[in-house]
Amino acid sequence: MAINNNTYNEDSIKSLDWKEHIRLRPGMYIGKLGDGSSMDDGIYILLKEVADNCIDEYMQGFGKRIEIKVTDQLVSVRDYGRGIPLGKLVDVVSKINTGAKYDSKAFQKSVGLNGVGTKAVNALSSFFSVTAYRDGKMKTASFEKGNLLKEEKESSTTEDNGTYVEFTPDNTIFRNYHFVHEYIENQIWNYCFLNAGLQINFNGRNFVSKNGLLDLLQRKTNPDNLRYPIIHLKGEDIELALSHTGDYGEDVYSFVNGQHTTQGGTHQAAFREGFVKTVRDFFKKDYDAADIRQSICAAIAVRVQEPVFESQTKTKLGSQNVAENGPSMKSFIGDFLGTELNNFLHKNPSTAEALKKRIEQSERERKELTGIRKLANERAKKANLHNKKLRDCRYHLNDEAPTKNKEEFQQKQLESTIFITEGDSASGSITKSRNVESQAVFSLRGKPLNSYGLTKKIVYENEEFNLLQHALNIEEGMDGLRYNNIVIATDADVDGMHIRLLIMTFFLQFFPDLVKNGHVYILQTPLFRVRNKQKTIYCYNDEERQRAIMELGTKPEITRFKGLGEISPEEFAQFIGDDIRKDPVLLSQDAQIQKLLEYYMGKNTPQRQGFIIDNLVIEKNIMEETA
Repeated sequence: MAINNNTYNEDSIKSLDWKEHIRLRPGMYIGKLGDGSSMDDGIYILLKEVADNCIDEYMQGFGKRIEIKVTDQLVSVRDYGRGIPLGKLVDVVSKINTGAKYDSKAFQKSVGLNGVGTKAVNALSSFFSVTAYRDGKMKTASFEKGNLLKEEKESSTTEDNGTYVEFTPDNTIFRNYHFVHEYIENQIWNYCFLNAGLQINFNGRNFVSKNGLLDLLQRKTNPDNLRYPIIHLKGEDIELALSHTGDYGEDVYSFVNGQHTTQGGTHQAAFREGFVKTVRDFFKKDYDAADIRQSICAAIAVRVQEPVFESQTKTKLGSQNVAENGPSMKSFIGDFLGTELNNFLHKNPSTAEALKKRIEQSERERKELTGIRKLANERAKKANLHNKKLRDCRYHLNDEAPTKNKEEFQQKQLESTIFITEGDSASGSITKSRNVESQAVFSLRGKPLNSYGLTKKIVYENEEFNLLQHALNIEEGMDGLRYNNIVIATDADVDGMHIRLLIMTFFLQFFPDLVKNGHVYILQTPLFRVRNKQKTIYCYNDEERQRAIMELGTKPEITRFKGLGEISPEEFAQFIGDDIRKDPVLLSQDAQIQKLLEYYMGKNTPQRQGFIIDNLVIEKNIMEETA
């Protein structure tokens, strides 16, 4: 066979500079790009990379205040630390392998270690500016997509020491992005909980925590739902808060050096194992691990010297030891629990008794469900789930990572999506127009059952719930979740809204971690199509419809989509592709799930009746205008 040597020669070998490589492969540095609708989208990672540097300064004892401002596009962050040395200002934000964090004496247990974060922000921003204030002097440098625009000379200043960064994410990389301020507030609260006494001002609102992880857990739980008062323990380089609730699921918020490790890692695994061992040893009984951890709500934070994360976005810890030549993560956390938690339970017998009762309740419930689960699993197999109910994607989270391209695997994990829809026509349209590599479709049959107030037994007895649980692979917990994005796709009418509420009730009642961890979304599909012979505009609300009519001129054709099934697969492909609009299902920091469910899904109340009537009036007016 002849070989064309011209296709591979010296010209085929190319070297990219730092900014070109970051812009070509942004996922390696900030994870997925996204449009801001997910808490792990790239625009939030950009903000976090800048804020992490401020936190590192605070941890070193410099600066007790951080100011963050976010408008539609511009982000600014000001700290009052030592300020970047003026002579190295440009290098620190534009030269890879340049920074102070390679000196472990200066940053023993910092968040960012490899000096890439701020450079990535610079390269991925259409505008980036950094100003350092240091000992009565200041200097500013500005960039465009990583290219230096202007380096100002040093000048005198009366400003306090510190660093000020401004940037605008590049909209050619982050397409149609928008900031969800609730996501930013959640991250700011985490910074405060992990750094008691730190003051952060976000868009004029002050955030501060006095009691660390105790405050975090108090905000995450309903005091009326706690089985015993929150246990709060602190040691050198470790802090822990925990309790048990009446909810299903297992909530563990883990942190390393101030970084929220949303995917866990060695420290979270060590906590889960160490907690089980400590409880078994204390009660001298070999309880099932699942019963011990069922309904636990906990937060654990550790400080690790030169931590090893499994990606640049630092969402999963890989460190086996807490420091070089130090104890293993397993023994460090296990020994802390074995001593401090054990002592606490001995000193607080009422808490120990309440913990025991909660474990035994979980044990009874599990045994009651054993036979039902077996029958439910058999029914799921007979229902031929993967052919009739689930149109799976070719790639899902349970596949093993290819060793040669770990970044690509992680990217696909983040992109994996399942659409939950109702009706043959709607599911048919999505199935025909989806990306078969990363998007799956689950078809509901009619309206789901209102599961509010029911026990988990109904999950296995109700065929739709049982099959949905199996499709998501969450029967044994969130570790097996097959899709990072769960998108509820229902019609934009009253019936569709009702189905949404029923599905969300199911998740919040039995699998609240799906919502708490930002996996659940509502698909936004256009309500109107406005077109003439030259142009077609899809409108998602009445305001967009009015603008489209003005743009297209006299008497354009206006179509009101009454259901997803009316949208052709060719059109649908535009709405679930790169420009997909999906609204995250968010819970505020102080949201109490049972009260939410009671309001929306419990007995009719005057407040809920008013809510429904108001929305019916809006829907009726829009339909009448377009009739």
